[in-house]
Amino acid sequence: YAHTPLCSCFDNGDGTVTCEGGFSDGSSASGVPVYVKEQSGKVLVEGAMTEDSEYTFDKPEGEYLVLFDAGEGHQVAVPGSEIVE
Repeated sequence: YAHTPLCSCFDNGDGTVTCEGGFSDGSSASGVPVYVKEQSGKVLVEGAMTEDSEYTFDKPEGEYLVLFDAGEGHQVAVPGSEIVE
């Protein structure tokens, strides 16, 4: 009954980024924690997926990483360099 976590993010072009999450079996990611970290690992922003399995945040300056954290073995890391409009 394994399900793979899925997370994709895109630049909204207005200084914000939206990430959409879910699982390969179609289950919701509502409430899953999301962390935006700088390269050193320091957490810049933290929040959680909405009931629509989305999370929007202000795009940080410099290099960053988005971590979708549904628990051990169920994490997805999206480098900021891969997040484009």
